[in-house]
Amino acid sequence: MKKIVLLLAAGLLLFSCCPQENPGLGNPNPFGTFTDSRDGKVYNIVTIGKQFWMAENLAYLPSVVDPGTGSYTEPYYSVYGYNGTDVAAAKATENYQTYGVLYNWPAAMTACPEGWHLPSDAEWKQMEMALGMSSDQLDLEGTRGSIEGGKMKETGITHWTTPNTGATNSSGFTALPGGARGYNGTFDDVTGIGKWWSSTQYSSITSAWTRELYHWSSKVFRMFYYMGSAFSVRCVRS
Repeated sequence: MKKIVLLLAAGLLLFSCCPQENPGLGNPNPFGTFTDSRDGKVYNIVTIGKQFWMAENLAYLPSVVDPGTGSYTEPYYSVYGYNGTDVAAAKATENYQTYGVLYNWPAAMTACPEGWHLPSDAEWKQMEMALGMSSDQLDLEGTRGSIEGGKMKETGITHWTTPNTGATNSSGFTALPGGARGYNGTFDDVTGIGKWWSSTQYSSITSAWTRELYHWSSKVFRMFYYMGSAFSVRCVRS
């Protein structure tokens, strides 16, 4: 009898300490954190629907270029506001430490660590549906949904420009406005806009689908951009 009681107690302890397979919307850190073995960077993880997402912008930076350097075929990495080529100096900037790295599309395609990947357009849609977006909105270009973007954005105006419209972060995604590097080689709108790549190409071989969030809207924008531009990356678990 004592053995049975001990086994039952051990089973209950195991169940209580281990993450559920599908903890549900907005459950932060179902696995605690993830450490990228390439550079030791630690990322928070969040569960949205049946997906596991990094709850921070990717910050992997094997090299860095000035904003005037771009390509839609060769991988390039940028840090908002940094104009040099020294990785250590780029990592010491506040923008890197807060918003992570801006990747052109070739870099974004290979930037996620092992076991993770750049989300496809379909995987972004899966998350949006889990946040409440209707199926008839998913394939639209431009403005979509109503409050789903607000559920993704970090609350307050510490990092987002006021007004941070509709921001509740009820998903735990904690989206940050890392801005962008345009194809013309200029940085644009940190604190005002967040842009993230998908792995899905648009009809043109030089463009790919993205997601955008703005400080003045609670909606999610689905757009396509030239692959030579540089945007943030969020990785999803393979």
